[in-house]
Amino acid sequence: MPRLVLASTSRYRRELLSRLGLPFDVERPDVDETAADDESPTSLALRLAAAKAAEVSARHPGAWVIGSDQVADLAGRPLGKPGTRDAAIAQLTAMSPHAIRFRTAVCVMRDGAPVGHALDTTTVRFRRLSADEIARYVDAEQPLDCAGSFKSEGLGVTLFDAIETSDPTALVGLPLIATARLLRDAGYALP
Repeated sequence: MPRLVLASTSRYRRELLSRLGLPFDVERPDVDETAADDESPTSLALRLAAAKAAEVSARHPGAWVIGSDQVADLAGRPLGKPGTRDAAIAQLTAMSPHAIRFRTAVCVMRDGAPVGHALDTTTVRFRRLSADEIARYVDAEQPLDCAGSFKSEGLGVTLFDAIETSDPTALVGLPLIATARLLRDAGYALP
């Protein structure tokens, strides 16, 4: 099989992809993740997944490259990774008690040509959160590198009333159901 490369240094995506039991390398994509003016969260996630795959694909001729990106969608506005405690608290405060959609895109490329892409939308219904609950959560889990300021695979689940999804791995950062389908379509033998 041709070489497989994950165009991401996210430990979350690396852990998810390893579940498929395929050997792969990891490369950091050099992509500006700034949203364009009036770019929707869906368009942003799709564009960044493709841009990450394309950038790494250009450096690895013949390899199959997986790019992925996730954007939290708060009433049509994209929310990125908070980066700081204050930004995480502000994001969680804005999301309480609303339904937020997480757009997670994946793109598979080879030699700069898209082989396929997919988009998962997961809806997270936040319960009403107090300022103290938010601060305690952020201090306990430090979700500063996560879109939406939480880790659903950890304590973040305590912030929700419900999660509606067709692929629970998408919320962590890589929709494995779609990724496995794209890899099978590319000729990878998966169970």
